[in-house]
Amino acid sequence: MWYINLEECCICGDIADGYHYGVLSCRGCNAFFRRAVSLDVQFYCRRGGTCRVDKNARCACRACRLKKCEEMGMDRKGIY
Repeated sequence: MWYINLEECCICGDIADGYHYGVLSCRGCNAFFRRAVSLDVQFYCRRGGTCRVDKNARCACRACRLKKCEEMGMDRKGIY
């Protein structure tokens, strides 16, 4: 019998595929963080920064998703 250890992304709760910028995360959150930081994009939340960021709503508010990436410890210095 095979057992697969599927760990969750610390940002959205989806299946993580490894550590990216210092945080266990999925490919989607990895790519989102990389693009947001490398393009120096400024996102603004319409709900005062209190949006839910999970697998089903991670794309609803980019400002809150980026904030959660940083709160979980994703390091901007890892992007060149």
